[in-house]
Amino acid sequence: MKFLLLPALLASAALAHAAPVAIFDGKTFDGWEGDTAKTWRIEDGALVGGSLAEKVPHNEFLATKKSYANFELRLQFKLTGTEGQINGGVQIRSVRGPAEVLGKQIPDYEMIGYQADMGEKYYGALYDESRRRIVLAAPEPAVIEKALKLNEWNEYRIRCEGRHIQLWVNGVQTVDYTEPDEKIEQSGRIAVQIHGGGKAEARYKDIVIEELP
Repeated sequence: MKFLLLPALLASAALAHAAPVAIFDGKTFDGWEGDTAKTWRIEDGALVGGSLAEKVPHNEFLATKKSYANFELRLQFKLTGTEGQINGGVQIRSVRGPAEVLGKQIPDYEMIGYQADMGEKYYGALYDESRRRIVLAAPEPAVIEKALKLNEWNEYRIRCEGRHIQLWVNGVQTVDYTEPDEKIEQSGRIAVQIHGGGKAEARYKDIVIEELP
């Protein structure tokens, strides 16, 4: 009888330790959607949003078609710019507009949900994009200053389990946040952002996810 339980136990263990998988193949937009005609392109195995020659008119997001709940996400990011708003980010547990949130109409190019933020005074912070529109948690300036390699490639590690969200930049933990509002949805899509209002480029590559039970 004990031997009959072994396959089920092995299957359960495999589910609990699912192998990490790449969700961007480095060559195509397969599995993603967004403005791939003007805003987003692929260069040297990276998703690239924005321009150093022209200002990005408004926020733009390239989003996964699949939704995720509990996971650990790792990716490399690089943010550069010459003028205006130089900012990007990684959306998690998010949905795309259009939608009405707290009395404000959110357009279809926006995302609504948590963001692992990028940009001066925002690196390593957890922001609530298009919803509460506040920084939910952020590292001390000295912590992120030591961890971040400005204008170079950096690693974001994002772990979501239940209402617990943790962020690391280059192996240094910047956020350990537990959502107090039980009405906030804890699943959704992943997306990468280039912020509007600046001559800037946000690059993302080596995007790998491990789904958790």
